[in-house]
Amino acid sequence: MADEDGNDENEMDETGENGEPDQNGEPGQTGNGDTSDAGDFTPPVKAGGSDMVYTGTGAGAFRMIDQPIEDELRDSYLVYAMSVIVSRALPDVRDGLKPSQRRILVAMNDLNLTPGAKRVKCAKISGDTSGNYHPHGESVIYPTLVRMAQEWNMRRLLIDKQGNFGSIAGLPPAAMRYTEARLSPVAAAMLEDIKLDTVDYTPTYDEVRTEPTVLPSKFPNLLINGSGGIAVGMATSIPPHNPTEVCDAVIALVENPDLTVEDLYEIIPGPDFPTGGVICGRAGIRRGYKTGRSTILVRGKCEIEEKKGSRSRILIREIPYQQSRDGVVKKIAELVNGDRIKGISGIRDESDLKEPVRIVIELKRDADPDVVLNQLYQFSPLQSTISMIFLALVDGKPRELTLKEMLMEFIRHRVTVIRRRTQFLLARARRRKHTVEGLLLALANIDEIIKTIRESRTQPEAKQRLMGIQCPASMMERALGDVGFKQFQAERGVADSYPLTSVQTDEILRMRLSQLVGLEQEKLADEHAALLAEIIDYLDILANQSRIFGIIKDDLEDMKRRFGDARRTRISMEELGNIDLEDLITEETMVVSISHQGYIKRTPSSVYNTQRRGGKGLKGAKSDDEDPIEHLFVASTHAYLLFLTTAGKVRWQKVYDLPQLARDAKGRAIVNLLNLEKDEKIAECLAVRDFDQEGYYVAMATRKGLVKKTPLEQYSRPKKGGIIAIKLREDDELVDAAVVGPGDEVILVTAGGMAIRFRESDSRPMGRNTSGVKGIGLVGDDEVVGMVVADPDATLLTVCENGYGKRTPFGPNVLGDDEEASEEETSSSARYRTQKRGGKGLRDIRTSERNGKVIGIARVNNDDEIFMMTAKGKIQRIEASDISVIGRNTQGVRIMSVDDGDSLIAVVRVPAEEVSEETEQIVTASTSPATQLVGDGDEDGAEMNDDRDSNSDDENESEDETSGDE
Repeated sequence: MADEDGNDENEMDETGENGEPDQNGEPGQTGNGDTSDAGDFTPPVKAGGSDMVYTGTGAGAFRMIDQPIEDELRDSYLVYAMSVIVSRALPDVRDGLKPSQRRILVAMNDLNLTPGAKRVKCAKISGDTSGNYHPHGESVIYPTLVRMAQEWNMRRLLIDKQGNFGSIAGLPPAAMRYTEARLSPVAAAMLEDIKLDTVDYTPTYDEVRTEPTVLPSKFPNLLINGSGGIAVGMATSIPPHNPTEVCDAVIALVENPDLTVEDLYEIIPGPDFPTGGVICGRAGIRRGYKTGRSTILVRGKCEIEEKKGSRSRILIREIPYQQSRDGVVKKIAELVNGDRIKGISGIRDESDLKEPVRIVIELKRDADPDVVLNQLYQFSPLQSTISMIFLALVDGKPRELTLKEMLMEFIRHRVTVIRRRTQFLLARARRRKHTVEGLLLALANIDEIIKTIRESRTQPEAKQRLMGIQCPASMMERALGDVGFKQFQAERGVADSYPLTSVQTDEILRMRLSQLVGLEQEKLADEHAALLAEIIDYLDILANQSRIFGIIKDDLEDMKRRFGDARRTRISMEELGNIDLEDLITEETMVVSISHQGYIKRTPSSVYNTQRRGGKGLKGAKSDDEDPIEHLFVASTHAYLLFLTTAGKVRWQKVYDLPQLARDAKGRAIVNLLNLEKDEKIAECLAVRDFDQEGYYVAMATRKGLVKKTPLEQYSRPKKGGIIAIKLREDDELVDAAVVGPGDEVILVTAGGMAIRFRESDSRPMGRNTSGVKGIGLVGDDEVVGMVVADPDATLLTVCENGYGKRTPFGPNVLGDDEEASEEETSSSARYRTQKRGGKGLRDIRTSERNGKVIGIARVNNDDEIFMMTAKGKIQRIEASDISVIGRNTQGVRIMSVDDGDSLIAVVRVPAEEVSEETEQIVTASTSPATQLVGDGDEDGAEMNDDRDSNSDDENESEDETSGDE
């Protein structure tokens, strides 16, 4: 795996890239350890009780160590591992540089490639670095140099480049013979004072010269530019930060060392990548700053633009850190071509020099831009996870640091650098002061000095005679001045006269005659006074820690002024975590159908155009006499589906997990989606959006007239094999279900045209593993076909198998008794009054030979739409308002023409609020299937009048309302 410099940390190059020598043994040994002449092999002989065994004689001899192989492997690998950790992969906490980076900067400094100098070929820089400091080959050095010059990788560049150094698009740099470079101002600031004994030096690999172990680095490089590398058994990943914020944080910590990580977080809110982007959430940042290890989610900066003609497009202006522009475009294209992302019609890269990242994604007319954008974030490099591992070398050892510890280590380093620099400058000033004092004394006693020199035959003799001259204290005072003389006495002691030192006499002998003029004497006096002031200042710095901290703050203020800038990366308050799959899927209403043999599919409801009642319908699904459609309902793609089976179990599924197929497709076997047992079939399917609804229940009705209700929350924890929904009795099965709440009333309708309305409170709440109580008393072989929740403002649609049906008002929630039932059978035919649970009910519709049996019911409003499907797969979509409202106990009107040999099997209501006024597409969540099962349709006006006339008389039906629990 490659580190940030493009090196493979687990692979050695031809020169021993990972710090291991290329030799496999002593000189004269072959690669496999064999001698040149196997015939001269001499048995090994152990030497004097040691583990060292010698074999052979002469040039072909070699030594063999008697040691267990596991010990040798462990010891050798530890040596290799520490070499990689300390000398290759991890940065130093003080200057934030890895050895390869530091050596490149030092080599460039040796070449005097300062920011104002002429750039030189990178081949020259790489060659000098390799030959003098880094013995791992130019092929490793050049990628490291290139990265320090790439503005999309470094928050502040260390190399001032010229030529092709690659691009954010992912293009490679030109060869090193074509490119040129010099140090950037930031690198110059890091190298400043390196010659003032501020850092330690160590011998280079060939011990010909020395190299610094760290740079003075007044610039807090580690946090600002970050670092990344893979060592052995550990890795580091320090993201870049804003220069201004980091400098402010260090200054604040210098002023108040008791600041906590939380306090520093207020100054440094998070990483600041050179490529910009958006960090999603702050929890990961806080955790990384406090513990030294975390991950953050970074997104590219995208904008949604609305275009004319209801079209949109997505503009990508920034990409996540360490992602290439071409890589992002290529991945998005692959996702679109592979149908992983839908709704994109085209993608263009409009990037240029002025705008390095500008990717335009054109969307299809019906695409939801928010959903497409979420899909891009989820599946493409537009969203990436970046590790925060604050691992660096502290005192030569790897250590994981918090944010505060990292800043404190930098401050500690700067204190050491400033103290060592001050000591160096103090020593230099004292040496110069001593020399200047000798020159001033010579000028004050110039006649004797000249006489002594002229009388000497050789220079050594002149030096000895000058050192023998005793200068009176009064002369010293005149030469040095009051302040200078007092300082001189403090250093040399009080005496009547003082001799010249060896250093002073050497300088006197080198003095030119031009220095005898008066102006030169004044310059020396001024220099001496300045040196005295410098010495006092240096001593004060060394004596007062506050002075050192003040210098650190001044340096950081200078760094902030020169290299600070505005934040590029925005930090979002939104904590994403794992993206919900629903955010990647457009919410729209689907027509879901399940066939008799268990084939299921979903189709967008928008593919079915609205028709007038009485039409033939469109081909909606492939169905034949052997596999008719049994279940048809409408639900949102985001709804939960509760599949209630003939075995009395319920299984849990999302609508968007169902296969989306064409309207005339057969579908796919439901056993591939649900873990159904043998002979287990789907009895009913319920769509639910929220399970956490107190006081709401799942009400169920069986074919034998039993009802029960169970709290909705009990179905919110699905299992792979399903959970019990209802305990079915022998020869019974579930026919319908609905979600009911406080005050609701339900209506059961039978195949024979009977209906009963009762309050949901008449049925007590039960557990899932119960059978229920009697809901309606059935006569003969009659059976329940459906259940709906009553709505006084809506109508009940009843549909028969031969294409006839009607709408009848529910009426108010009025509880009647047996006497009222018999008296109001005719006068109350326009509504369904409330009865006691368990009665035989009222006549809903006449099931004559023309109508056939009742196949389904639904609660509808005037502005709803209706889907109807026949056993042979024909679907018709009509408006509910096309069906006139008539009373119960009638035959109804024709609502769909049914071919001979075919029959209606299902009706579905499409709620009005889900129909788009512009496109007639269903785009929001549907209600539960129990409230969706609807059927409507009226024949033309004449036929409707005929039907009303023929159904004017009520039948005398028993309305036994006696309730009884079973």
